[in-house]
Amino acid sequence: MSETASAQVTLANSTALLPSLGPLLHEWLPRQRWFAGKGRPIAAFSLVSATEILPVDSGAADTGPGLLHLLVRAHQPTMADQPPPDCYQLLLGVRSTLPPPLAPALIGHVADGPLAGRTVYDGLHDPRLAALLLERLRTPGRLGGLRFGRGPEPVAAGLAPRVLDTEQSNSSLVYGDSYILKIFRRVFPGTNPDLELPLALSREGCGRVPAPVAWFEAAVPERLTLGVLQPYLRGAQDGWQLALRALAAGHDFTQEAHALGRATAEVHTALAVALPTPPLGRTETEELAAAMVRRLESAAQAVPELVPYVPGLRAAFDAVRVMGRRGLGWAAQRVHGDLHLGQTLRDTDGFWSLIDFEGEPARPLPERRSPQSPVRDIAGMLRSFDYAARSHRPWNAAWAARCRTAYCDGYAQAAGIDPRGEPELLRAHETDKAVYEVLYEARHRPDWLPVPMAAIHRLAADADRSGPPLP
Repeated sequence: MSETASAQVTLANSTALLPSLGPLLHEWLPRQRWFAGKGRPIAAFSLVSATEILPVDSGAADTGPGLLHLLVRAHQPTMADQPPPDCYQLLLGVRSTLPPPLAPALIGHVADGPLAGRTVYDGLHDPRLAALLLERLRTPGRLGGLRFGRGPEPVAAGLAPRVLDTEQSNSSLVYGDSYILKIFRRVFPGTNPDLELPLALSREGCGRVPAPVAWFEAAVPERLTLGVLQPYLRGAQDGWQLALRALAAGHDFTQEAHALGRATAEVHTALAVALPTPPLGRTETEELAAAMVRRLESAAQAVPELVPYVPGLRAAFDAVRVMGRRGLGWAAQRVHGDLHLGQTLRDTDGFWSLIDFEGEPARPLPERRSPQSPVRDIAGMLRSFDYAARSHRPWNAAWAARCRTAYCDGYAQAAGIDPRGEPELLRAHETDKAVYEVLYEARHRPDWLPVPMAAIHRLAADADRSGPPLP
């Protein structure tokens, strides 16, 4: 860590701190849902930075908790050309004894080093420490290697925190019914799109995305986005659950899909105004198609079920490459990057919002921040309608087809551009998304693998047809 502040004490700068925590982290970290390196052993940890948000009391036993913020790299076996080890954000509570209600958050008991004899745990589950984090976000400024920023509106104080247990790649705290704080667990150099894009949209007056209220970052030496505080949409329901309930009740969902198309178009339009819109020319288009082919070939090596479909799927990517060589290009801009029904919320008045602009966490941050065709987001939502329909028994193909049509109709009305007018690009992005889904399900939810494989079968068969992908 390059600089310190008076709030930091010897503990945060102790060279013995991480070695003393290492044995506990070896056991605890791989069990967390947000740990990306599952299936590979951890060879070592290295400390990127340490800051005491609430200093650990070195006095008598049974004193109040301390809150220690760590950025730690987990070194795991990788190929020679792989990126640096993943960096994780840890907020560790430190107590002499852990109260029974906090037992599920236990990391372990430290045997030696500066925390010898203390108990460490996931501090986000401690209401006292979570409340302290909100209080720190209320005041812009620096604390050691951490930087706290805030929007123009003041942040309310004294709100009771609670942890959401539904996320996988991050952690979230809800404060009262006013705010939700997303903590990025796996962090990357650069501004996270989940802060960058909502800030840009708020400047354009786009009400489809909750505007950031406050945030915090690190500079060690690269800039790292660590957390974003946004308004909590009380009573809002996510689109995935709404779609499943509609299917279960035998209800139509086309009105909601149409409204979602309009909401997506409004967000895309605002992003195109707020941020650069470079064209996808010949070189960029060929690189796009080549990247899709590489992901397909890599996925086929990991999931043998894909192998018979590779020629048909590759044809969808080759069609885009050929169009690029002919000089045909597309507009590019910043997009959501991982749009599906679960990334949408409908409030009690029927108003749709888009959330979670982080993009696909498995992809490098520079790729997630690069301008792309808006068709990528549209393809993601089309796949989501298919997912919802196939999760219901019996499979309701007509329901998915109606939703896909209504969504594109709503988008075309609001944007003035029909995404179905770019069939080769739409098919390629939907195929790329289905390949990603196959790899994800094979690794994490094998029982769900037939869902994207059904799309793979369809898309491979449709690859040589003209017109947009069939529902």
